[in-house]
Amino acid sequence: MTSISRLFDFPYYQLEKYDLPDALVTKYGNEWVKTSTKEYLNKANAFSRGLLRMGIKKNDKIAVISSNNRTEWNIVDIGILQTGAQNVPVYPTISEEDYEYILNHCEAKYCIVSDEELYNKISHIKHKLVNLQEVYSFNEIDGCKSWTEIIKLGEDESNQGELDSIKNSITEDDLATIIYTSGTTGRPKGVMLSHKNITSDVLMSAERVPFEPGKNRALSFLPICHIYERMILYLYQYYGVSIYFAESIEKVSDNIKEATPDVITAVPRLLEKVYDKIIAKGLELTGVKRGLFFWAVDVGLKYEPYGANGPIYAAKLWLARKLIFSKWKAGLGGRLGLMVSGSAAIQPRLARVFAAAEIPVMEGYGLTETSPVIAVNDERNGGFRIGTVGRPLNGVEVKIAEDGEILCKGPNVMMGYFKDETKTNEVIVDGYFHTGDIGEIDKDGFLKITDRKKEMFKTSGGKYIAPQLIENAMKQSRFIEQVMVIGEGEKMPAAFIQLDFDFVKHWADHKGINCGKTNEEIINCKEILDRVQEEVNEINKKFGHWEQIKRFELTSELWSVEGGEMTPTLKLKRKVIKEKYKNLYDKIYRI
Repeated sequence: MTSISRLFDFPYYQLEKYDLPDALVTKYGNEWVKTSTKEYLNKANAFSRGLLRMGIKKNDKIAVISSNNRTEWNIVDIGILQTGAQNVPVYPTISEEDYEYILNHCEAKYCIVSDEELYNKISHIKHKLVNLQEVYSFNEIDGCKSWTEIIKLGEDESNQGELDSIKNSITEDDLATIIYTSGTTGRPKGVMLSHKNITSDVLMSAERVPFEPGKNRALSFLPICHIYERMILYLYQYYGVSIYFAESIEKVSDNIKEATPDVITAVPRLLEKVYDKIIAKGLELTGVKRGLFFWAVDVGLKYEPYGANGPIYAAKLWLARKLIFSKWKAGLGGRLGLMVSGSAAIQPRLARVFAAAEIPVMEGYGLTETSPVIAVNDERNGGFRIGTVGRPLNGVEVKIAEDGEILCKGPNVMMGYFKDETKTNEVIVDGYFHTGDIGEIDKDGFLKITDRKKEMFKTSGGKYIAPQLIENAMKQSRFIEQVMVIGEGEKMPAAFIQLDFDFVKHWADHKGINCGKTNEEIINCKEILDRVQEEVNEINKKFGHWEQIKRFELTSELWSVEGGEMTPTLKLKRKVIKEKYKNLYDKIYRI
């Protein structure tokens, strides 16, 4: 049996153990096209041989930029890694300036893009890319070389011996990839992850996977350029899970029904949107059906794991599942039994209601620098606690510093930042990685994240404010889509609020309130402002007087990755948002 110490060992292990007919499945047009484990490896080997004929050497860098997850990305990934070169995945949504910086910083020799839009972006700055020799594309594009040319170059197997020799020389401690953090401020940092970093994280995380190997299907849609989804794909390969790739985030709801997955990975923002859509459908019901729907939701919101609510609640839950929650599950393909969430804190109400609906969300925690998982919940053996990110993985040591910062040590901690020893030494001290997050470990070993150390701030009165705690509480309101708490060095905390405009319009129609049709009209509607103030007043009751939001301003724009207000993992770019709404900031604090 293949022993796993390098990333390219995973598909070979899968071939020996499961040999799936549908290892990787991508939709082209209206057809889901299956690639078997064997074909996956045959193409990866041909790609490796082609790269060697193109002169690729150990430690060369190849950038891969894809707008969506797809079979080709995985073939190219294994093909690159087997040559001892590094796959440098890049976010598709970043600026041309960041593309130029990353591709020059990592000294990329080749760049592979997925489509014409990305090809045009790279072509526009190609003359500034010092080391770049050629661009290839997954899609057929006029004037651009196709990635299949590299596979054709490698169809001749006469240099397979050379490839085998190189593969055998690659050790677990060799650099596998450089992942540039999207960063909420400043230049992206290149996180160097070795084969050992990621393989150890996969194998430690595998202990938390609650289903039988070789018999499940996943739908993949979070950006594969991020280590979270990438590590999960290696984990799926290890577990013999068939991986279906969604066409895009926008088409996830359609693709879930088509692919009928058993498992997906998600981020809290996506789960909030799924929940909001379900509630919106409930609001369309009338009479008894509507009453039953919201009775079931109310039951779900009181859910506690392991029967903690007692037999009367258990009877209500059984009925709610039979009458209402079974339809939720059917709407998500009918087989979905596990969702794994990361990148930000999930609202406890969502964790409760999805678990009640038998689609449990297992929240985890980690960073790019930790490959990424540090801790994750697991329903088995009492390992699931709502409001926490689970217990640390076996093999990962977590301790809390005196100032509350979470420190982590283990084989998953990065090699360092590429070409930046100073920043590396700032975050790795005595073998412990300083996460920048504030947290606590309870008496049963569960880790709870309370805030980002860098995002906490003091008011002018010297009181500490933890913005994420307040923001997460406020986002539980149906009226609020996004919120950013402000007030560093000011006399009080305040907030910029982006409404859930679809819900607000629905609410206004239901109440017979004419607030106009545009977002600009809606945010200036007195009835809306008064209603949001009610929501804020109610949420304020959960916090100390110094933490309460004293003033807020509504924004008409939708915050997005494309608009530059959010990172690709849907975290707020606080500096950007504060600068964008400087007039609103001044209105709160200066006028």
